[in-house]
Amino acid sequence: MQVIISAYDGTDPNALARRMEVRPRHLENMKKVMEQYKVLCAGGITNDEGTPIGSFLVMEFPDREALDGYLATEPYITEKVWQEVRVEPCNAVIVGNEMGQ
Repeated sequence: MQVIISAYDGTDPNALARRMEVRPRHLENMKKVMEQYKVLCAGGITNDEGTPIGSFLVMEFPDREALDGYLATEPYITEKVWQEVRVEPCNAVIVGNEMGQ
């Protein structure tokens, strides 16, 4: 199952500092996630000034249980960086420069 995860940081005055503090653990966790599942595309959501305000991930999991397992251990969630998380099914047709079905 392919999903788009749209995750938005808190808007409190410490939100950016919290993100930057947790970021190394988030990236280390993503390395582990990439060994098990497909990360088709991922990056930061920014405001007009280029300041990070959230994240987007397009990922592929074998089932909802695996997706839920990832979400339960994601440092940006457990450390309360992401305050709003939306998960929507998708069908990635173009990944990189490759066109699928």
